[in-house]
This record gives sequence, C-alpha cells and structure tokens, in this order.
Amino acid sequence: MNTTATDVAPTPAELDRMHELYRHLHTHPELSMQEHRTADFIAGELDALGVENFRCGGTGVVGILRNGEGPVVAFRADTDALPIAEDTGLEYASTATGTLEDGTTVPVMHGCGHDTHVTALLTAARVLARSADAWSGTIVLLFQPGEETAAGARAMVDDGLWDRAPRPEVVLGQHVMPLQAGTINISTGTAMAMADSLRIVVGGRQSHGSQPQDSIDPIVLASHMVTRLQTIVSRELAPTSPAVLTVGTFHAGLKENIIPDRAEFTINVRSLTEDVRAHVLSAIERIVNAEAAASGAPAPAIEKLYDFPANVNDPASTARVIGALRGALGEDNVNDAPPLMGSEDFGHLGSAIGVPTVYWMFGGFDLAQGKPPVNHSPYFGPIPEPTLSTAVAAAVASVLAWVGSDR
Repeated sequence: MNTTATDVAPTPAELDRMHELYRHLHTHPELSMQEHRTADFIAGELDALGVENFRCGGTGVVGILRNGEGPVVAFRADTDALPIAEDTGLEYASTATGTLEDGTTVPVMHGCGHDTHVTALLTAARVLARSADAWSGTIVLLFQPGEETAAGARAMVDDGLWDRAPRPEVVLGQHVMPLQAGTINISTGTAMAMADSLRIVVGGRQSHGSQPQDSIDPIVLASHMVTRLQTIVSRELAPTSPAVLTVGTFHAGLKENIIPDRAEFTINVRSLTEDVRAHVLSAIERIVNAEAAASGAPAPAIEKLYDFPANVNDPASTARVIGALRGALGEDNVNDAPPLMGSEDFGHLGSAIGVPTVYWMFGGFDLAQGKPPVNHSPYFGPIPEPTLSTAVAAAVASVLAWVGSDR
C-alpha cells in the first residue's frame, strides 16, 4: 500500500537520531555568521541522506530534495547562537566560546532555540526523503545563518539563493518559544514587528569635574535624550498603534572627576506598520538634535546598526498551513495568536522574490512546572519532548500541504 501524507512520521530510529542531533547542536553553538562547523555538520547530514546541497551566504546551507514533478516549497531553519553563558544545568549544556567582531572572547549558547529549528528540519528531511510515495515536487531546505544580527537572510539572497535554488511557491518557517510544548501559535497577517537599531554618539566638551562651567556635559545631555525618547511611544503615538523603544546600552566617561567629551547609547525600535516606524525614527532624530542644540552641543551622530523587515503571514497560505497543522496536531493544539513585537529576518527570504511566507511559534516548555525562561535567557533550555516531535510534525505537515499526494 502506498504511503499517504497522514502516514508520514518519524520511526523510532529516526526519533533517536533526532535527539542525538539536538544534543550535538546544543553543545556546539556558534555565533552569527560564524557557523562554520554547524554548516559542515548540516551538509554532512544532507549528504548522508543523498540530498543535494550547496553553501550560500557564507555559512548558510541549502538542500534541495527533489521527487518528480510538482510544486516547490521552501522551509527555513536558522542556525546561529548567542553570546550568553549557559546556566540551564543540562548535561549537554554548552561550554563553547566565540569571538565578537571587536575581538572579545565570549561564551556562546543556543539561548534562542535555533538548535531545535535545525534538528526539526533535518529530521523532517530524513522522513520526507524516505517517504517518496507521500509527495511529489521539490522541497528547498534553507539552513540560514545570522538571524540574530539580521545579516543571514540578506546574505543568502545576495549570494544568489533564488538563482541557484528552485523558486518556491511559499516559504515556511517556525520558532520555539516559552509556550506549552506540543502547541503552536500562529498569526494571520502581520506576525512579527519590524526592528531598527541605532547608535547615537553625543559630543560634549571635556573638563575637570570641579569646573562644570567649562564643560558641555554629554552624560547629562544624553540622559535627557534617553528620558525624552520615552515620550515618543507614550505621548506621540496612539495607544492603538503599538511600538517599543528601548535604550539598551549607555557608555560614557573613564573617571569620576572628569566630565567626558562624549557619550554613546544604542536604541532598538519595534513597530508593526511603516507609518509608525517612520514616525518613531523621525522623532528620534528630532529629539536628539533638539536636546543637543539646547545644550549648545554639536549635532549628534546617528548611525544605523541594522534593521529587520516586517514578518507578514500571507492570509491564504496561512489558512492552508493552519488546516495542515490542526490535522497533524489536533484542533486544540493550534492557536490563533496576535502579532509579536519580536523581530525576524525570515520575511526577506520571500519578499526578495515576491512569494508569500508563513511563520509560526511552537512551544518548548511544560507550563505546569512554572513560568518558563524567555528566549535569550541563560536558562533557556526547551524540554526535548514533545517539543522536537511537534516541530517535526509541523514541518512535515506544512510542507505536505503543498507537495503531498493528498493535497
């Protein structure tokens, strides 16, 4: 009897291999755009499955799983980790280190769960590769580097991703979150916010701490900027137009009795619409320049660090995915959810060629055990099951919604 789409699931041996993959990836994390060993490992797994693959965007890997004529669908898993010292207590916890761009050596951990994403996609590829009777078409497996720095999706596209891989009808993706393991949250329309990060360099006039009259104090000046910037969201935007403005770093001075000649801080902005984004960015420029002028200081330098695109779930494609997920996981385990103010560069993979994208969140914790740690925490250690099995089932079901024999 031919295998049908509803029969496609990992075997016990494949589940064992899935857990081996996860433990290996969790123990060996690498920083954004430095995922060299990770890329080698992924390529080796694809080679073992007989899946053609190539490098793209530096440390990205693209696998192409072909099975006759039919639609083309792409699925993305991000591969990078974060500069965090892991404190999960797991026996397979990371003790790895990496080097930042400035040469600083830092601890590295999969504090955002990208190891679960890679594990799920590799396992889904293994299941689909030996289930040829259940589908026909082409599946493009995107193992993307550098999500945390918004560099990876652009790097792959700029490296000719969609000239080298078949053009898909849709790009799919998923992310582990501090939700109940075994469940999925998915939004229709805007799913995740745009993000913009800026560095503000404030100039002043240095003097002795006992002679403030001879200074232009950049610490006082920058502090006024930081305080006033908080009024953009609270007093310039309607409560129905959400945005987040965070000042994440502030650096100034070297000694307590010297008023320095500069201060520096960084800003992160999240917004859901282009109008709100434009207003917030314009207001930042207006406020920092006005505060500098009020202090008799030179105009500050405003440097763009990076930006993330909006992550928008195409309504028709999302409805198709929801139907597939509920069929695989049960109606009660797939929830409609509002947009998140977190950001992703995933959307660029589809928008670069004008094809729809769909992205969802899967749970990684047992909420009965208490409040789970958040992503980017040193305590972020998803429970392997049913987290991984859910992610594999979601990947397989969503892909089969396009290429499955019973689609």
